[in-house]
Amino acid sequence: MPRPCHSGGVTDTDFASKLLAWYGIHARDLPWRLPPGAPLPDDPAWSYRVWLSEIMLQQTTVAAVAPYFATFTARWPTVTALAAVHDTEVMGAWAGLGYYARARNLLACARAVVADHGGRFPADEAALRTLPGIGSYTAAAISAIAFGRHAVVIDGNVERVVARVAAIETPLPAARPAIRTATEALTPKVRAGDFAQAMMDLASRICTPRNPRCDACPVRDFCRAADLGIAETLPCKVAKAARPVRYGIAWWIESGGQVLTITRPAAGLLGGMTALPSNEWRETASPNTPPLVAAWRDCGVVRHVFTHFELQLTVRAAVIANPSGLAGQWRSVDSLADAGFPTLFAKAAARVLANPLPFPEAA
Repeated sequence: MPRPCHSGGVTDTDFASKLLAWYGIHARDLPWRLPPGAPLPDDPAWSYRVWLSEIMLQQTTVAAVAPYFATFTARWPTVTALAAVHDTEVMGAWAGLGYYARARNLLACARAVVADHGGRFPADEAALRTLPGIGSYTAAAISAIAFGRHAVVIDGNVERVVARVAAIETPLPAARPAIRTATEALTPKVRAGDFAQAMMDLASRICTPRNPRCDACPVRDFCRAADLGIAETLPCKVAKAARPVRYGIAWWIESGGQVLTITRPAAGLLGGMTALPSNEWRETASPNTPPLVAAWRDCGVVRHVFTHFELQLTVRAAVIANPSGLAGQWRSVDSLADAGFPTLFAKAAARVLANPLPFPEAA
């Protein structure tokens, strides 16, 4: 059982008050936030911005998300505008942000909000969870931050803070029910949105995974793990198995200053994204069977980590004289930076462009 979330007669209400007071002074200035304590706008564009930021921030850092958020909100300032865009345009704008299923769900969700909710996000958590790409955490975050509803918002950062405050030593994921119970006890009935964002800022600035700054923590008096000297050891995690490796080959096919690109199938990894032609990624070294006869040049190996495996992608390049009969889209070499390559294929293209010696023509 977890230890109490407070000690010495201090109440959970005191925890929220202390944290919110700190947040009022130290809140991060982020483009998708209001100042602490500010009234919530009665404007569907506000909930759209909260939703968009939450989807972008999944498994991605604030620093990485900020420029993408600015681009999206400038090009598509409302959920209605986003819903009307062609898939390839959004996938291209998302390129480089990773976890591309989020972009496909982003469009599906925008279209569902327009079709089923009149272009306004619902405020209720249960209704939000019915929308594509919105799980329990995201629904709670939107409900609390965009609409001021009382909701218990728990992501990995909040898990870390609460596991320490309550000194929950059960390893994850088994600890999650106890963490939820403790978080429910700490979450105030009012200003739940500010409280959720304060917890995230605390996790980012003070209660960090390594070397937590317990001496600077505004809620240090409530933290059982700090009392016990075990803060940095929590939350406990079961050791992960080694990430498996897969292998593949990408083909740079150039003709007349243009490079052949393809659009990957909608289903599967990097679905709907612009890419270089490649073979199937396998658990053993891929057969070196090029798509055409040419004088191929090896350009090295690109390593890229996905959620469940590491990919080692060999890059091979050739210039051909006759491009007829090849399916795909031809793009000028100079325009590849705007092609919307995901990071993997941007790395592969960089391998070729880093050594721009002329290739021999195909026989």
